[in-house]
Amino acid sequence: MKTDKRITSFDDHLDEQYGKIGTESRDEFQEEFETFKIGVLIQEARKKQHLTQQQLAEKVGTTKNYISRIENNASDIRLSTLMRIIREGLGGSLKLSMDI
Repeated sequence: MKTDKRITSFDDHLDEQYGKIGTESRDEFQEEFETFKIGVLIQEARKKQHLTQQQLAEKVGTTKNYISRIENNASDIRLSTLMRIIREGLGGSLKLSMDI
């Protein structure tokens, strides 16, 4: 059986595009990807609860624009704000983990 040499794994693709794990460019990519995931998770939870961005913003005391910026990965978010959005706005809890 022949293998297509053009096919690479996702890890190989990331290594080629952003460098090996531990390099500055790869670490920056991973950090940006994690903030992107937070925005997507918030957006999915909000939609699941049939809330608009405006309604979520009102529940947590912020603006629709700020919620939109978080969901679209255009804004850094403070941990205290993230916790407030999840707890007060979405009725959930935040669990963190660290890899050292």
